[in-house]
Amino acid sequence: MKDFWLACGHHLLDRDEGGGLLLTDDFLKVYLARPELAPPPEACAVEKTLHAALLADPRRRVTDSEIAAIADADARENWTFMLAFRDHLVRHPTLEAAYVDLVRRGVGNMPPLFMNHLVHVILRNALDGCEDPFVLRAAEIFFRQQRVTLHEGSLIAADEETIGGVGGTPASPLVSMLGIPAQADIDVMNDDNAHHYWEHSDLFHTAIDLTAGRRGLDALAQAIGRWVTHLLGVDVKVEALTEMRNVNLVWYAGLDAEATRIGNALWNGEELDETARSRVIGLFRLTFDDPDVVIERVGGEPVYLILAMSPDKIIRMKPQNLVTGLPIRHLEAVS
Repeated sequence: MKDFWLACGHHLLDRDEGGGLLLTDDFLKVYLARPELAPPPEACAVEKTLHAALLADPRRRVTDSEIAAIADADARENWTFMLAFRDHLVRHPTLEAAYVDLVRRGVGNMPPLFMNHLVHVILRNALDGCEDPFVLRAAEIFFRQQRVTLHEGSLIAADEETIGGVGGTPASPLVSMLGIPAQADIDVMNDDNAHHYWEHSDLFHTAIDLTAGRRGLDALAQAIGRWVTHLLGVDVKVEALTEMRNVNLVWYAGLDAEATRIGNALWNGEELDETARSRVIGLFRLTFDDPDVVIERVGGEPVYLILAMSPDKIIRMKPQNLVTGLPIRHLEAVS
């Protein structure tokens, strides 16, 4: 079986009988190695001592007074966020259960870095055994922002962080079009180059075509289905649509803030202007294999999912909306 997304640290975790991810000390130590927490040479003795103590025992209880004694204000804030996140993970039987509980309660001040990493590693678990690189590339949208451009009638999405640098002479039309540094070496995934994904899945330097009716949105639909089934324990079928006309919009979920605004407008019977329509990236129909898991209000009607880009042409997907926004009677995380 081919491996992928090694950087998320999935190999540092154990799994329970149901396939859920079990927290390990080695996984927690990865956070301690981050630059936000690794004490610089000028750090105070309290911070250095705390860091060393947690490397020896990552689950060690840390008191408020220990944090307050750290001299640097930014360091105190970083430690406060990290320890709150650690304690939340420790309190739950699996990372999946921790994630579901977190998004149901509201993420509050939880740093996006922590949320995205949690999504990354849980999605890696949900997609374990997947050998379709198109599905894996599409799934990156769950935890990494994408910049979208229209090129010769196609909607192309590339990793925003990867293309965010400046400098160098563009090496290809795609590089020039997206403003990508030449050294980023971005290629659009196709049948000829898709097999290279396995070699560099952690580099996030492959773009994907999200044009309606093409393979990219079908791949994203598969990833959405795997995510829902893994986290909520219900079997679903998710289909990418080329258009949504004359549908009975009994229930919908926006997969990002812009899509939620568009969905609300449709729900209220408003006509979308051309600007709003142009921001829609994907429309999906989700159906449940077992109709008994759905609340009575929905009956046998499908759920529609909307994915959109922001006015600055960025996709900022909120995968938590697939946990909190579906009409399921009993939402239970994999434990």
